[in-house]
Amino acid sequence: MKLSFTTLGCPDWTWERIVNEASRLGYDGVELRGIAGELRLGRCEALREARLEASLAYARERGIAICCLDTSCAFHDEERFDEAIEEGMETIDLAVRMGVSSIRVFGDSIADNRREQEIVARVARGLQTLGEYAEDKAVQVLLETHGDFSSSDRVREVLRQTSSPAIGIIWDIHHTIKYGGHEAPAETWRKLGGYIRHAHIKDALGARPVLLGEGDLPLPEWIALLREVDYDGWLSFEWEKRWHPEIVEPEVAFPAFIDYVRRYL
Repeated sequence: MKLSFTTLGCPDWTWERIVNEASRLGYDGVELRGIAGELRLGRCEALREARLEASLAYARERGIAICCLDTSCAFHDEERFDEAIEEGMETIDLAVRMGVSSIRVFGDSIADNRREQEIVARVARGLQTLGEYAEDKAVQVLLETHGDFSSSDRVREVLRQTSSPAIGIIWDIHHTIKYGGHEAPAETWRKLGGYIRHAHIKDALGARPVLLGEGDLPLPEWIALLREVDYDGWLSFEWEKRWHPEIVEPEVAFPAFIDYVRRYL
């Protein structure tokens, strides 16, 4: 498994600091969810056309890969569906220019259970649209197990309505367990393993983020499962500092993740 952190954990850091800290701490790469306060990656100064090649060279020289580009695309909202498609296509194009193999998208919410089938179909349509756009670009469109699309059964229903080979899954263990009906990791892998390309690791007490090992998620068992099935993708630490400014700083959380995971790898 290759180790990364998402920049959700260091929302104010510059490109140079992100790369330098990842290299210093022994990470293999980073997952981009905003840079220096800007969430939409296509608008980040470090990734604009004039600076992009220099930014990529800076990361290469320090042995840091960019493993995934994270979007805010969520397909559940009919009114914002076209906007989500636009951002998704923009991010796929950026991934091509950067040589990054995947982007992240969401389902994400089912506010009215009476409309579940309609919303699931819309999410599938969004995934299929971006998947078809990405197929000849060597980019995968990965739906994160998140929100009301955390359970394997609901995600499988979305996948059943798609056909693009460019579609895959990001497995967020926090959401499949906490919001997916307390789904056991072995069940998630049995149902979705063929689609899982990337994994998010975090810990929590209830809904409150805590450092790995301080929460109630079965992380050692999950890591053991990933090893058992020979998962060789990215294991990405998602420290949600942007959404929870009260949690500890990345200077504490990022090295703590490396220390924790090395015990089990």
